[in-house]
Amino acid sequence: MHATDDTAKPVALLARAGAARDRLREALVAAGGRIVLEEDPNQLEPSALAAAAPQVVLVALEPAVEDALERLESVLETPELSLLFEEAELAARREGWEAQRWIRHLAAKLQGHGNVLPPGLEHEEAEPAIALEPGMPPRPADGHVDAPLQFHLDEAQVQAYDLPADEIYEAPARALAPRPEVLSFEELIAGAAQPVAAVPPPLPAEPVVVPVATESEAEPAKVPLGDFSSWSLLEDDGYEAAPAAASAVQVPPPALASLLNSELSLVEIDEGAAEGNGAVLLIAGIGGPDAVRRVLAGLPEDFARPVLVQLRLDGGRYANLVKQMARATPLPVTLADPGQNLVPGDVYILPDVIGVESSTEGLRFCAEANDLLEALQPDRSAVLMLSGADVALVAPVLEFAGKGGWVAGQIGEGCYDPAAASQLAVAGMRAGDPEYLAAELAVHCAA
Repeated sequence: MHATDDTAKPVALLARAGAARDRLREALVAAGGRIVLEEDPNQLEPSALAAAAPQVVLVALEPAVEDALERLESVLETPELSLLFEEAELAARREGWEAQRWIRHLAAKLQGHGNVLPPGLEHEEAEPAIALEPGMPPRPADGHVDAPLQFHLDEAQVQAYDLPADEIYEAPARALAPRPEVLSFEELIAGAAQPVAAVPPPLPAEPVVVPVATESEAEPAKVPLGDFSSWSLLEDDGYEAAPAAASAVQVPPPALASLLNSELSLVEIDEGAAEGNGAVLLIAGIGGPDAVRRVLAGLPEDFARPVLVQLRLDGGRYANLVKQMARATPLPVTLADPGQNLVPGDVYILPDVIGVESSTEGLRFCAEANDLLEALQPDRSAVLMLSGADVALVAPVLEFAGKGGWVAGQIGEGCYDPAAASQLAVAGMRAGDPEYLAAELAVHCAA
């Protein structure tokens, strides 16, 4: 059911003339919107847009209107104004089921409700709720309140053999051994009268060789340890320190001594590379600009990882994309430049011809496109596959996750092409809307 003309929100449609504009106009009418202004952004003045007093502005994004949107920025940034962005190319070819689905989502945004189900399903009766009753629920013990004590004893004896045993505790062996037989006084006297086998005397101790160092390197003397007649606690004639046994302490050779005195470590730690080659990679395509904007808007100001945005643009106007993203996030947004080092907390728009490589100072951009996942350190990096991400990259991203990388994908409302992200969700990776992914990413990178 569409809103009436009195309750429908006034909408301004900003799009160049063509198929995209016609499709968006039809969608707005079907969604219950009241169009108060329909104009090409290149020919629209800010005063005319403000005079129309719309509450919602729907913009068809394409490279040809980027400069015009900057000119209308003062009006578009009005707090009371709700902005909806749609890619012109995608809107022009949306039809059938996909078009009806987008109209339902557009109607939910315009009318302020969350019902996006097809007609006929929005009034389905929910499952009946469980009727709550006052009082405590019945307990098993209540069934045996009046039972005699013997009933409980018999039940315990039956259940004892089915109870789990404690595998940690083992009874000592003496407790399991049979008790010794108690002998009478006469049996004890008879056992004592029996002859006891004589114990042979101990064998004399073998002489022990004690090495004694002398100046002439004489043979060590053999001193028997069994003779104690000459030993005493104190010698009155004076005390002489025994010569140090040179052979008892082995002095390592000079080369080994110098090696032992040096500072050794199993791993040489490079303090400059303590942070590792970590970064966050956002991969997007059709429907990606809005998803990237929402993710960047959810990142905190103290975000401690470089953020790489790989978004394919047919026109290649990445400079305008930098301006759009800079308005959505407190983080610095720049265009990647070959030879530039990646700085934690900065966002870089990555053109198709720019790659990333490792250097002694960390990660830096290079002039040739390469496999970005190979340059990133998995345990210090994360990958988000947003709307329109290339399905061919799913397998490498899952392999990256197997090495310890943090991987997630965008699904749900607003994701126009969730093919790649859905495969990540099936594989057990995190999935959700851009706001959820941004919050989870911030927690992961802060750990």
